[in-house]
Amino acid sequence: MSLPFNARRIAVVAPHPDDEILGCGGTMARAASAGAEVHVVVVTRGQPPLFDEELVRQIRSETLRAHGMIGVADTRFLDFPAAGLDQIRRSELNAALSEALSRIEPDLLLIPFIGDIHLDHQIVFNAALVHARPRGPGGPSCVMAYETLSETNWLAPGVTPAFIPNIFVDISETIERKIAAFQAFRTQVKPSPDERSIEAIRALATLRGATVYRSAAEAFVLVRQIN
Repeated sequence: MSLPFNARRIAVVAPHPDDEILGCGGTMARAASAGAEVHVVVVTRGQPPLFDEELVRQIRSETLRAHGMIGVADTRFLDFPAAGLDQIRRSELNAALSEALSRIEPDLLLIPFIGDIHLDHQIVFNAALVHARPRGPGGPSCVMAYETLSETNWLAPGVTPAFIPNIFVDISETIERKIAAFQAFRTQVKPSPDERSIEAIRALATLRGATVYRSAAEAFVLVRQIN
């Protein structure tokens, strides 16, 4: 099984726990099965009084369990305030994320989409691209933005950036692992027809797959590819 762009070390940047599984859990599982190192950087952590501390601890436990099911080599938590990145100095966030990614030295970088409705996602997109600037030989040769159910399609169509995918990764053999990993987030799974339901995740994978005549796929927007 070949890897997307033959990547050997992949870094996935998640604004919040579970964004990475929703957006590219099948791709992560496929890459890990093929022998790639898959790393995840979770940027934020829920903090009181907005988030209950016990719930935050439970979500962190769910995150690590889900990552184990996918085959993630390492998970790093930056612990910036969830739903509060707009209150953080951009230079501080940029430096922390860049330091984490510099340790990984990924050749493939997967990031949230700039057009997501959640401001945290937009800020993380920009911070990741600050690190990914091709200013030396060690940066990622490929950067792709993933789509996150309940975030990527909720902004204003025609007014804000639209998610128009131009990369599709076949996850026919790993869709069940993706779904199982998301089910590990018991605090986040919702009943159908909510977008964070198992039915919605499978439906999107089926739709993206049918677009390229596959049983299931994940879609990405290519930001930069250096050959």
